Amino acid sequence: MDTIDWNQLKAFLATAETGSLSAAARKLGLTQPTLSRQVAAIERRLEVTLFERTGKVLVLTETGADLLEHARAMGTAAQDLELAATGRSQAVEGTVSVSASGAVAAYLLPRALHNMRREAPGITVDVIASDALSDLRLREADIAIRHMRPEQPDLIGRLVREASASFYASKEWIRGHGHPRTAEEAVEHSFIGADRAGRHLAFLRHHGLILTPANFVHYADDTIVSWELARKGLGISTMMDDIARDTPEMVRVLEALPPIRFPIWLVTHRELHTARRIRIVFDNLVQALG
Repeated sequence: MDTIDWNQLKAFLATAETGSLSAAARKLGLTQPTLSRQVAAIERRLEVTLFERTGKVLVLTETGADLLEHARAMGTAAQDLELAATGRSQAVEGTVSVSASGAVAAYLLPRALHNMRREAPGITVDVIASDALSDLRLREADIAIRHMRPEQPDLIGRLVREASASFYASKEWIRGHGHPRTAEEAVEHSFIGADRAGRHLAFLRHHGLILTPANFVHYADDTIVSWELARKGLGISTMMDDIARDTPEMVRVLEALPPIRFPIWLVTHRELHTARRIRIVFDNLVQALG
């Protein structure tokens, strides 16, 4: 098999991304016959069929889909080489969406965004603050910060570190209610719940707190709201220790209970991880969150 020509590879990528020869030709500034010849040439070189025609749309064959990720990686490497050769290695532009829980988005991401702004000012980061897991396979986000290992085969994840959370109350609340340190003392105090369905109560019981619904004087299904209620002296709340350390008016309570341990994973789609702008954001998040 002959060596693949870079122009033919670009023709394949453009056609796969646009779904038609005419659109791919416009994208590359070629005539449609020229682009069609390049696609046909790469199919001959590889001895495979890369596209099937469905009406006016070209659809990747199974073989074409298998080769697409590798072709994009080659394309990204070639683009990086061109940027480095012309001294434009910082000229990376585009938008990257990052999904994270409300607390992580509000309190931990800003540090990472400052670093990224300095390194790659052309990249715009869309922050999706949600406690729900964005479906990366449906492109709801490019990168997700999760607390579980990705199970889907077309997703890649990196374990950044193990984090911890503990129970906190404001100094004002402690002055009025005392400082509970044990699970036995906790039953006499008020907590801020996350839901009325009992999931949060079951979670706390699993971690050694034998509470009842009577212990919950307020509910908030948003982690930021729950934290702010606790800061205003309305009860005990759970928070990541990283965030609580930056909140001097909050004091750790129930110290006899071990911290709640959980992993921090960065997850992205295998295909997206070959994009330079996404790699830059991904690597910055690893450093900032680690």
